[in-house]
Amino acid sequence: MKLDVIKLDGGKAGSVELDEALFGLEPRADILHRVVRWQRNNAQQGTHKVKTRTETSYSTKKIYRQKGTGGARHGDRNAPIFRKGGIYKGPTPRSHGHELTKKFRKLGLKHALSAKAQEGAIVVIDTAEADGKTKVLAKLVKDLGWKRALIIDGAEVNENFAKAARNIEGLDVLPSMGANVYDILKRDTLVLTKAGVEALEARLK
Repeated sequence: MKLDVIKLDGGKAGSVELDEALFGLEPRADILHRVVRWQRNNAQQGTHKVKTRTETSYSTKKIYRQKGTGGARHGDRNAPIFRKGGIYKGPTPRSHGHELTKKFRKLGLKHALSAKAQEGAIVVIDTAEADGKTKVLAKLVKDLGWKRALIIDGAEVNENFAKAARNIEGLDVLPSMGANVYDILKRDTLVLTKAGVEALEARLK
């Protein structure tokens, strides 16, 4: 698959050949769904917590005598059936993460790249470099028509470019090792630098 390479100012900078094994697959929704679910579950904090009857602050004194009242037998007010009593089998802190093999995660990333290629939503730029000024970069991004874009660079992101992009709404910048299925799919445009393409091809071989 051949794509034109552009500069940030919109000028042409040659072309690049994209590996069909990464960008030419038929995207499978089931694979993408499993990888996204794995990502989101691992990102979930799992700090949800309720108080059990041993942790609520009522007295543990028996509320009334066992027999002769005509009512049900009760112990203390911490029982789950009472208002403000302890919660029975409520959520406790835990990890929501689950395992997914490296091979499958790699496959998911290939399908995400292929999905973007099939949509025609991949743009290849020469380099992602800037002088650190947000205003200048924001104008270039607007002229290029990128509204919700993810830029993937090589092994490292240019410090000035990352600084300039930090306050631009809808623009994210990641090094190649940070490329992931969820971030790729949720953006309208996937922007790859030439170094980013090479790094992704080396990573996903």
